[in-house]
Amino acid sequence: MPSSTSSGSFHPRLFVRGDVDGFFGLALDNLIQVLLISSLWTQVLGFSTERLYGRILPGVAISLVVGNLFYAWQARDLARRTGRSDVCALPYGINTVSLIGYVFLVMLPAKLAAANRGASLAEAEQTAFAAGVVAAIGSGLIEAGGAFVVGRLRRWTPRAAMLATLGGVAITFIAAGFLWKTFASPLVAFLPLGAVLVTYFGRVRFPLGLPGGLVAVMLGTALAWLTPMLHFDRALFSAASAQLGLHLPIPVLGAVVEGVGAGTLWTTLGVVIPMGLFNVIGSLQNLDSAAAAGDDYPTVPSLLANGVGTLLGATFGSPFPTTIYIGHPGWKALGARIGYSVFNGLFFTIIGCTGAAAVVGYLVPVEAGMAIVLWIGIVMVAQAFQATPRHHAPAVAVGLLPGIAAWGILMVKTGLRAAGYGTPGRPFTEAILPVLREADVAAHGAFALEQGFLLTSMVWAALTVEIIERRFGRAALWAMGGVALSLTGLTHSYAFGPADTIQDLTFGKAWPFAIGYALLAGFLVLGRHLKRDDSAGHDRDQDERRPPRNEGINGG
Repeated sequence: MPSSTSSGSFHPRLFVRGDVDGFFGLALDNLIQVLLISSLWTQVLGFSTERLYGRILPGVAISLVVGNLFYAWQARDLARRTGRSDVCALPYGINTVSLIGYVFLVMLPAKLAAANRGASLAEAEQTAFAAGVVAAIGSGLIEAGGAFVVGRLRRWTPRAAMLATLGGVAITFIAAGFLWKTFASPLVAFLPLGAVLVTYFGRVRFPLGLPGGLVAVMLGTALAWLTPMLHFDRALFSAASAQLGLHLPIPVLGAVVEGVGAGTLWTTLGVVIPMGLFNVIGSLQNLDSAAAAGDDYPTVPSLLANGVGTLLGATFGSPFPTTIYIGHPGWKALGARIGYSVFNGLFFTIIGCTGAAAVVGYLVPVEAGMAIVLWIGIVMVAQAFQATPRHHAPAVAVGLLPGIAAWGILMVKTGLRAAGYGTPGRPFTEAILPVLREADVAAHGAFALEQGFLLTSMVWAALTVEIIERRFGRAALWAMGGVALSLTGLTHSYAFGPADTIQDLTFGKAWPFAIGYALLAGFLVLGRHLKRDDSAGHDRDQDERRPPRNEGINGG
């Protein structure tokens, strides 16, 4: 419960018991990103572990400790000013979408281009590293600059549009993927999931006051080593242990100069701009999610800190932008407050600067703690419905669909690559469209919907809210926003890369979508002159017309 102490004399506690639960969830989420970075760098790009542990992960540590400490300070300041003890710091970490995008769309093409010029593997690695760092700097500049202009968007965009967009990400990229992993390893994963559900849905406490998140991780780790899932391999453990050592962050200004001199920032704008905007808008939506949970943080410093974290990380060798994470209501529901953010920053300083990521990844399987991340996805989807007016539920449902579709087409493309596509002999081209059409998969529509799906979700959810409220003129304006986004290529415009479909910012390429949105806008304008039909169940009582209360997911 919030403290009743006046704000002038209130001094919030830096650490509470719930911070342990929050730390395990957030640290696991960030640890997954670190392990993914290690895997993609060594296996997909085929580069050396020396640069990974000597430059990249120390740079990641800088970005994480700076951002986490700022958001902890920000939460403490809000708690002190409001006299509340239930303030939760914003969750923060590596942006998964940008991580994958920069590997496959920036660094891998840079490596291949260098190899085509006859460069050695070491030279290609340096070229790709420089390209990634410069692209991350571009993203950081967009994130920092966007802090001063997107606050207006937060004020006039319906809450359903913000939260439904996040809900679409939560139900797919967070919850569905981990649900697959849970049912792939039932001997290991069911019991930790049960511990999380019993603790946070059933609201029970374990003996000795052990946090549910800690219990889940302990159970999962123990089961993984007691069942056939894991067994000790001396060679693998020795290889992981060999990475241990002190790796201090060192500025990589030479790589920055090299990348800028090679024109990397200009040639990667087609990736950097949409990724940067994705990050700004996603972080803005997460701020709205935090406000719905009762913690209303100022827009400009919150987003600016995110951009600064990315810029500092890139300067010290991290090609991977940071972001304000989805899931603040979930962390708050876990009981996390301020300390979990401090714990997270310090933990990843150790992980990033000592090479310990390899050993941790060997000892603690993802299955041991993924139930906590699955919980976050569940809470976010629930909040999309609970924190908006009941009669806006159809708009929330509409807003969920683009995220679900984007994740679905990601699975399709992953399947294609597993079947041998995305290789030099069978690259992604228009030839795969009729192949998928024969399987009744409208791939062209799916590829188009995937590009800028966060923006598409926001447009359609907001448009639906305005229709529900019979503000057809405002609905038409949202449709015209769809026209602008389509024409500029920020939504629906794609091109084929060797192993993926990528966003194409060619002006006017997605013209059929622009015309479709324009026709919709015209139709909505005409809707203002249509007769109101109250027989269809549109009447709502006064309680439903009031702004939603921030309760339910936080236990009242």
